[in-house]
Amino acid sequence: LAPMSKREKVTALLVAGTLLAIVAVIVVVARSGGGDTIPTLVKEGNLSKPTQVLEQGEPATVEMKTTEGNFTIVLDTERASVTANNFAYLTEEGFYDGLGFHRIVPDFVIQGGDPLGDGTGDPGYKVVEAPPEDLKYDVGVVAMAKSGSEAAGTSGSQFYVVIGDSGLPPVYALVGRVSEGMDVVQKIGTFGDPASPEGEPSKEVVIQQATLEKG
Repeated sequence: LAPMSKREKVTALLVAGTLLAIVAVIVVVARSGGGDTIPTLVKEGNLSKPTQVLEQGEPATVEMKTTEGNFTIVLDTERASVTANNFAYLTEEGFYDGLGFHRIVPDFVIQGGDPLGDGTGDPGYKVVEAPPEDLKYDVGVVAMAKSGSEAAGTSGSQFYVVIGDSGLPPVYALVGRVSEGMDVVQKIGTFGDPASPEGEPSKEVVIQQATLEKG
């Protein structure tokens, strides 16, 4: 074949660049569901240990704005001051914004706050606070998730909301309780696959913004 002229080379490069741009747009649209949903954000867990955001007993709530509606958590700063403060710190840092609910088990829990989205992520640190001995994980309770090998009350950023009869032992750090929007939480709970032991969601649900309010 004869070598291409300078003009032909420029034309070929322009065509190749255009094709790459089109492919990039197609990939972005495919990943974002064609604009029907907001993709889960994956973050680096590289925060320092929490600063003091709340005093023990200080009234505070966190509003979770999600792609399925909003719900509000009253933080239990009296019985779980360390964990509540950590949750407030992560909220003020914007850590939860853009993260999804990676584990949804119908009639059990919805779980989110994982920066990796696969159940293994954390903010880059752990805190420990033993949960109240009389704690019952009934519907509406918000607590922190941990691995089976970690000590009772260990938590990072992953949290769950109880939506059914949990029967869980008191080893998970207490955050608080849903005070408003439990209907939204229950709706999110319907997006779990009962056939999935890992609680793989059947629909992506994203925390668009978490907002702390004191007092």
